[in-house]
Amino acid sequence: MTLDAARLQISVQEQERWRRKMSVTVPAAVVREEEQRTARQFASQARLKGFRKGHVPTRVIESRFGGALRKEALGKLIQDAYRSALASERLQPISEGQVEDVQYEPEQDLKFEVAFDVHPVIELTRLGGFSVKRPVPDVNDEHVGHVLARIQEQQGAWRPVDEGSPVDGDLVSVKILRLDGEGGEARDYDFVLGKGDAIAEIEVAIKTLAPGGEASEGEFDIRFPDDLPDETKRGTSERVRITLVSRRTLDLPALDDTLAKSVGEFETLAELTAKVRDDMEQEASQRADATVRGQLLELVLEANPFEVPASMVDRYLDTILGEAKDVPAEKLAEAREQIRPEAERQVKRILAIDRVADARGLAATEDEIDKRVEEIATANSTSPAKVYASLQKAGRIESIERELTERKVFDFLKAQSEIT
Repeated sequence: MTLDAARLQISVQEQERWRRKMSVTVPAAVVREEEQRTARQFASQARLKGFRKGHVPTRVIESRFGGALRKEALGKLIQDAYRSALASERLQPISEGQVEDVQYEPEQDLKFEVAFDVHPVIELTRLGGFSVKRPVPDVNDEHVGHVLARIQEQQGAWRPVDEGSPVDGDLVSVKILRLDGEGGEARDYDFVLGKGDAIAEIEVAIKTLAPGGEASEGEFDIRFPDDLPDETKRGTSERVRITLVSRRTLDLPALDDTLAKSVGEFETLAELTAKVRDDMEQEASQRADATVRGQLLELVLEANPFEVPASMVDRYLDTILGEAKDVPAEKLAEAREQIRPEAERQVKRILAIDRVADARGLAATEDEIDKRVEEIATANSTSPAKVYASLQKAGRIESIERELTERKVFDFLKAQSEIT
């Protein structure tokens, strides 16, 4: 059923931020028409003793199922009237309508209210004239050396050590048994000492042991740290038995041309070092650019304050937190409140970027998207058609479109301000 909005009485009230409340009155005659239509539909399908299927008189249906008929008719009528009223008022809600204060008596008009949010229309009057400092990318020999050291570690080999106590950097295999009356079996753990993978007091205890012989096992009172994820154990102590099963140390390859050849298409260590430095400089430059973009956007928001619908923030929070099935309701509510201010800030950033893109015609074009797909295809030695199909299947075309749009928006904003 398509309900003619001309038969309705409609009024819209503007409330806080972008909240709207629509009041709708449906004439009694329209309500009666819908009740009769619903009754006829019931009659065409009903099976009642003494009547053939589809031949039950509507008066019998109304007498027998009056309450159910009215409930279904009103529910359908409210939805149809709401859609017709929205179209009549040219409103496009961004949140699900909340039906409130339904008023109806037989043979009387149906009245109800619906509350919803509309997409905010924001005005950004100042987009430039700001002064922003761009961090100077700083990549020195020490930074490069750290990366080369990690490459050495990745290419290293673990060698068993049968004597001596473990030290930081050793890979240990241990069994830990809780002795405080809970019983159970010892649990196996493997980790590198000094990396923060175990409680500090556990690591200290392990360093007093040695693989093999009587010195491989000991009992210790372990105090749990105050920042332990399990809040119930913070600051408490527990007695455990630790058995050092094995200890391995990492033998590092020489930092030379041979190592460089083993990790990629490099002939010399100098080529590998140059590549590491170049990658680090590019990453540092990208971080500096991101800092500039963040500062510019914050300055735009400060110069053009506006409010955002609560429903948009709620949807953003839903995306960030996911379903969180195993999280208690009170913990989830607490987490939502803690991150809500930042979520609201992020929604404002998104709206501001979209507004600049719309106002300045900076949205990514199909040609620009195709060019980006070709770049991805070239980098991966495949065809643009395959890349496009893969991106479309993964739902990432919109992500590329947004990435390109944001890049154009920030290029525009940088041109309006002084970057030093």
